[in-house]
Amino acid sequence: KIDARMEENGQLDQLLHMKKTTHATTREHASRDLETFPPPMASSRVAVIGAGAAGLVAARELRREGHSPVVFERAAGVGGTWRYDDAASADPLGAGGVHGSLYASLRTNLPRESMGFLDFPFVADEGSVDPRRFPGHQEVLRYLEAFARRFDLLGLVRLETEVVGVRRRVDGAGAGVAGWTVSYCSRKLAGGELQEEEQSEVFDAVVVCNGHFAEPRLAEIAGIDGWPGKQLHSHSYRVPDQFHGQVVVVIGYHPSGMDISRDIAGVAKEVHVAIRSAPCGMQSTTAHANLWLHPMIECAEEDGSVVFQDGSRVKADSVVHCTGYKYRFPFLEEDGMVSVDDNRVGPLYKHVFPPQMAPHISFIGLPFKSILFPVFRLQSNWVAGALSGRIELPSPEEMMLDVMAFYSDMEARGWPKRFTHNLGVEAWTFEYEDWLAEQCGLDKMEEWRRVIYVAARARVSVRLESYRDEWDDDQLLAQAHNDLSKYL
Repeated sequence: KIDARMEENGQLDQLLHMKKTTHATTREHASRDLETFPPPMASSRVAVIGAGAAGLVAARELRREGHSPVVFERAAGVGGTWRYDDAASADPLGAGGVHGSLYASLRTNLPRESMGFLDFPFVADEGSVDPRRFPGHQEVLRYLEAFARRFDLLGLVRLETEVVGVRRRVDGAGAGVAGWTVSYCSRKLAGGELQEEEQSEVFDAVVVCNGHFAEPRLAEIAGIDGWPGKQLHSHSYRVPDQFHGQVVVVIGYHPSGMDISRDIAGVAKEVHVAIRSAPCGMQSTTAHANLWLHPMIECAEEDGSVVFQDGSRVKADSVVHCTGYKYRFPFLEEDGMVSVDDNRVGPLYKHVFPPQMAPHISFIGLPFKSILFPVFRLQSNWVAGALSGRIELPSPEEMMLDVMAFYSDMEARGWPKRFTHNLGVEAWTFEYEDWLAEQCGLDKMEEWRRVIYVAARARVSVRLESYRDEWDDDQLLAQAHNDLSKYL
């Protein structure tokens, strides 16, 4: 039936020719860009929640598969977490209704070439001073906006429209998923005044792409309630001006902690960084004369002291929590279809499908510590194919057994629940991406992209002050540009 429909459109011979004569990656790009490519089996109307990198590529893959996506975005533009917003939460330790969490100086941890979607390369802006420097958030946003324009996605996005509820509709027998009621609030001008209007629509499927950098996760500190200083989560950090002349304690030394502690050191009297587990060989002193590294905090005291686990102490004016974020899905909370336990979202088969409701609801973009944009694309293709019937999922029972085996393996290795969606654990590096590519019938991630990722991560510990400015492996970059040139 599929071939018959393609033959009617005059595409079957063309596609068969491409299969015989074209490299697989180029073949996929060319065939999928045929504007009239017919749906393989079934077509669904799909609600996509969020228009960040995950939501945009999900919309593209869904439409390529023959589905009809509608993307809901609470902000006034696409880009998700990559949209910088000067405004911070009125609650320095909470989200306070503010989605953006970027600080002004933020730059990526990877070269742009390795970050981009396979068939839409991320290359330096024309006229860039040094294309080898890792990009800032402004450049990433421009890339995502260009991606949306290139694949004509903007018309699918309903801006300033926030999803507030997602509820299952059951079939006549009272069992099974028969669509979803999606409730949303849209902000509209009426009579010169901004008004919010709540509406509902029915969809065949829902894809959740709301990100996980908006709900602050705080360190638990004994005595902090009686400590007299000020506290702030990195979610509300934008620029360092407020810390001028202060003694500041920063908790956490992952990318945001590294960046923000150095940002603040430029204006503060002293900066002390508390680290959960110091990397091997890390020194207590740094390249900054006023920045020191410490073990984690033992307690805070009423005289303003912050005491570290090695017994050292400082009298501090401020504490900045660079302690990450919580996964949260407020529009799903009443349904109970998934739970979040110590940042484990579950049960989810391969970080994407709740076994009992697959493929009718899915989650794209939960993993971290990987080359994320390509991962989002692979997840999106998998979801789109599962919804159309091109890709067959295991039974709900088999998926649940896989989830339980995964959890048991984590426990046996001694890994905490909060590592559930961490793809950067050495035992799992690139295994997930390869598995997804196989399920989708796509090529595995290019070797140069993997090598760049591993090399960039390794350079952080040895060139912390300069790794974003001294990317000097010209051979790798030349290989990347040669491979990507067919898409430019």
